[in-house]
Amino acid sequence: QVQLVESGGGLVQAGDSLRLSCAAKVTGVTFTNYAMGWFRQAPGEGREFVAVVSQRTGRPVYGDSVKDRFTISRDNFKNIVYLQMNTLAPTDTAVYYCVAKIGLSSPNFADYKFWGQGTQVTVSS
Repeated sequence: QVQLVESGGGLVQAGDSLRLSCAAKVTGVTFTNYAMGWFRQAPGEGREFVAVVSQRTGRPVYGDSVKDRFTISRDNFKNIVYLQMNTLAPTDTAVYYCVAKIGLSSPNFADYKFWGQGTQVTVSS
């Protein structure tokens, strides 16, 4: 089991940066067994894949809309996953969810059993 708590969201202007954090409280299986990721959902839209980092090697995969602007990383000692977001645009406005799954990483939201409560990111023009 893992509990996920996101933080770091807020209101910023276009072109600004933000860093989201996701603290994982893990019981049983260790943190390094979890692939960790981020999805987002804008009002009236479906869930969009943002990024995922693999469980041991830390290999990242990004959604097309954030590639080259966002960076995902993980600290396996602190059980935290980060999402550094640069050059933010109004189209990045959404609730950002931290997700976790045991095993291989995936860009499909249905593959993730564990979800945080979400943190709002609003980018003004």
